[in-house]
Order: sequence, then C-alpha cells, then structure tokens
Amino acid sequence: MKVGVDGGQQGCTGHGRCAVMAGEFYDVDDNGYNIHRGETMDVPPGLEATARYGAMVCPERAIVIEE
Repeated sequence: MKVGVDGGQQGCTGHGRCAVMAGEFYDVDDNGYNIHRGETMDVPPGLEATARYGAMVCPERAIVIEE
C-alpha cells in the first residue's frame, strides 16, 4: 500500500488533521502542512488503517491511497 500527498494548488492547505488524527503515520510542519507533499510513501505493515483514516479526515482529500 502507498499513500500520495498532493502538494498542488488544490492539495494540502495546512489543516493538519491527518497528523492530529493519525499521527502514527503522518507528520506536518510548523504551519500544519503535510511534510510529504508531492511525494508517495510506502505504508509500513500494521499502519494501513491509520493511513486510511488520516486520508479520510483530510478536508481537501489531498491524501490518495494506492492499494
């Protein structure tokens, strides 16, 4: 499983909900932006549900799950 974080104009806008609700997987910078904007990350075994939840709570839907 992989997770992509969209850093484009309609992507992450710095709400930081991914890290608040699923901080075991997501990290944000001091301004609330996901530090992995524009990247695709591998999800470690055991964190799949956490990664999905963080994507679900993103108000912009900037996090895309790739199965």
